[in-house]
Amino acid sequence: MDLKHLEGMDRAMDKNRGDQVRLGIGLLFILGVMLYAASQSVGEVSIMLVMAAMVGGYMAMNIGANDVANNVGPAVGSRALTLGGALAIAAVFEAAGAIIAGGEVVGTIRNGIIDPNLIPDSDTFVWIMMAALIAGALWLNIATAIGAPVSTTHSIVGAVLGGGIAASGFDIVNWSTMSGIAASWIISPVLGGLVAAAFLYLIKRSITYKPDMMAAARKVVPWLVAAMALVFSVYILQKGLKQIVHISLMQATLIGLVIALGVFVLVRWRLRQPKSQFLEGKQGVNSLFTVPLIFAAALLSFAHGSNDVANAIGPLAAIVDVYTAHPGEFGTSAAIPLWVMMIGALGIVIGLALFGPKVIRTVGTGITELDQMRAFCIAMAATITVIIASQLGLPVSSTHIAVGGVFGVGFLREYLKKNYDRMVMEIKDHHPEDDQAAIDVFLQHFNHADIHQKGVMLRDLKALSKANEDPAHFSKGERKNLKKVYRKELVKRSQIMRIVSAWIITVPATALMASLIFFMLRGMLA
Repeated sequence: MDLKHLEGMDRAMDKNRGDQVRLGIGLLFILGVMLYAASQSVGEVSIMLVMAAMVGGYMAMNIGANDVANNVGPAVGSRALTLGGALAIAAVFEAAGAIIAGGEVVGTIRNGIIDPNLIPDSDTFVWIMMAALIAGALWLNIATAIGAPVSTTHSIVGAVLGGGIAASGFDIVNWSTMSGIAASWIISPVLGGLVAAAFLYLIKRSITYKPDMMAAARKVVPWLVAAMALVFSVYILQKGLKQIVHISLMQATLIGLVIALGVFVLVRWRLRQPKSQFLEGKQGVNSLFTVPLIFAAALLSFAHGSNDVANAIGPLAAIVDVYTAHPGEFGTSAAIPLWVMMIGALGIVIGLALFGPKVIRTVGTGITELDQMRAFCIAMAATITVIIASQLGLPVSSTHIAVGGVFGVGFLREYLKKNYDRMVMEIKDHHPEDDQAAIDVFLQHFNHADIHQKGVMLRDLKALSKANEDPAHFSKGERKNLKKVYRKELVKRSQIMRIVSAWIITVPATALMASLIFFMLRGMLA
């Protein structure tokens, strides 16, 4: 056996050891949850309560491994944050959001999907919630293993749906609510993609298509960062802190405008510093978005911790409520004890640190190439779409919005690339085949012109051709080769199919798993 084979075996063994360490840490966390839950039982230790706490911890770890990628993935992919820095920021702010601003009360029958009045007794209710927790956690684990970002909310929704049907039949389901959730499969990514693409196009028209990018950036970037400050202020006040402060959209907007004004003045002052402090060209423009992206990752993580995490551990809170606060009773909402929130917060942090990088890389680099400008557009899309959808009452998924934003900027890049190559072909088509020097000169002026000047140059060129002042055309062989550029794909189609397939089957998959698990639990415990 040669040295090369030995080195390969060493690398494989190192990877296996790393996997074993991660698994061991995860099991230690679940063991700690088991012991703590047992200490929280009143009187005789409830086996179901301890089991539910362990599954809740497992669920929280899977949320950290999968769902948090949407908040930090674009920042990592654009290199605004290192993977280690992103993990640290997400861990701190996810935990802070869950503990400080997490929901005091959550709907345990998630969003009215099933009618609790049709559940015969508290034991059946506990079995439904237990089945929902296990099925939701298993599905997130499977999705993380294949690197597909999926919706935590949809995982729980499908699981509660399946458990409810298994317990009381199809009449228990609120089908109007389910139809709205199904509609969000389309609404969320489409809205996220359109908003992200619109912001990227705005940045390109106002900055990167200008002859002097940095001069244009000094005028436009303060407005863009101020807009981000406004949007994120409204988002945090309306979504992230809704359990602490209750303010209207108008009040949140006014507060956001004050913050945005301060940010605008600060950024404009910073950009008026000597030019030597900044890089030139596109790299310099990208660097201006680095700090806003770091803040965006932190705030998105905080809001996620205060919303999705609390909702995801709702079934655990419901089971705890049955066995502790209101023994033998169950309802449509349940208070979340602090120790349950702590399980959610710690589970997310541990799951993110141990297993999060895979999905973060998928969102950040696996779909399309991102830079800071594109990541900024995705962050804006994630917040604006959630705010608009909330006001219109549209059911949306933050996961689908963020990933849809990545798709949106990728497809816009493809369109703009094809459009530019088409213009280049027109230029060559209207010049003599052997006059390469003239083509190069024209292209040099064309590349340094802004978007309006490009259009004027193309119209003038076509007018000359129609007047037979430049009748020769580029060869057919050359044009055929140029057309091949049109088919260049900047978005990986294989990733699209894999992620969209996971989205589509999330609810039916978790529903089927939960129904089977419910029958198993009832058979063992009845």
